[in-house]
Amino acid sequence: MIKEKRKEKHYTQEQMANLLGISLRQYVRIDQEEDLPRRDVLKKLSKTMEFFPILWYSNNIVTLNFLM
Repeated sequence: MIKEKRKEKHYTQEQMANLLGISLRQYVRIDQEEDLPRRDVLKKLSKTMEFFPILWYSNNIVTLNFLM
């Protein structure tokens, strides 16, 4: 979902990493849904992409969803 929203806004992965103040490698992992962003990064990400993050906890598994 993050990747699709990024592409809608015409940002590259490198631009997003710079906007969020994280490494490109870290952003790529978030973009490919391999890793969850830290809380501070998630806050910046939600402002940049204009969505509201929702974290679901179930059986020690965290899932990240968004309201657009």
